[in-house]
Amino acid sequence: MTEATISDPFVHPALFYRGDQQYVAGTVPFILDGLSAGEPVAVAAPPARLKVLKGELGDRASDVHFVDMTQAGRNPGRIIPGVLRAFADAQRPGRVRIIGEPIWPGRTEAEYPACVQHEALINAAFTGRDVTILCPYDADGLDPHVISDALATHPLIIDESGEAASTAYAPEQVIARYNTALPAPADAATYAFTGEGLPAVRHFATAHGERLGLAATRLQDLALAVAELTTNSVIHGAGHGTLRIWAEDGQVVCEVHDAGQLTDPLAGRRPPVPSRPGGRGLLLVHHIADLVRLHTAGSGTTIRFYLTP
Repeated sequence: MTEATISDPFVHPALFYRGDQQYVAGTVPFILDGLSAGEPVAVAAPPARLKVLKGELGDRASDVHFVDMTQAGRNPGRIIPGVLRAFADAQRPGRVRIIGEPIWPGRTEAEYPACVQHEALINAAFTGRDVTILCPYDADGLDPHVISDALATHPLIIDESGEAASTAYAPEQVIARYNTALPAPADAATYAFTGEGLPAVRHFATAHGERLGLAATRLQDLALAVAELTTNSVIHGAGHGTLRIWAEDGQVVCEVHDAGQLTDPLAGRRPPVPSRPGGRGLLLVHHIADLVRLHTAGSGTTIRFYLTP
């Protein structure tokens, strides 16, 4: 991952706002300037913010691509491929403008580390591209540590005082700091598997998922995600692994641990390349799950995903 430089066409500022007035002042000119320059513009934000912007933009709102971030970005791991890259890659050559608000008051403690890692990884995902991604942060509604993390994940900061380079910018450190171990609860159902036992581990997972209250469609999602992760464990994780599944805060949580090491921080966050087979397993899990958490170290990799019944 490279540091942002003045010559880099990719621009990634954080906007710290307090109240609707500052939000509008920081976002509407950004949108209108882009439209005036003929640049495609997208806004991915919570519904309340989308409503404010549509009201302020009036007739120009029809020229903007709006996305409900609470739905499309509920799992932060799908924002880069499914929201940001999906929009940017579909446009003609030239600069693209996006407003992306992935962290809002109400994000859970479990979701937050994935949100911060997402913000840090944007810098690697778009380096060298003609894209500006403005990330608003509710400075009144978010905890101070969230604002502190934003200083480390964004090379440029905009607030009521103006615009300045972030002296705390260090995305690699943020990624490492939130790459924390994921201890499972003592009552998790556990299954150790090998290549010969892949059908059995899928059956084990879906049986427990049904017992824990997953609906039929969610059981299909569970089976598909387990199939992808356990197959990856057999191929890339020394031929075996361990699956755990349990209930937590109204969701079913499932994780797969193996001895492999995930060295690519953007794994699962790149859109698929049609001419290149493979590499879609983790991307598919990000698409299916409501949240994905990951920990990788010398001892192996754990991928944990959450499904809401």
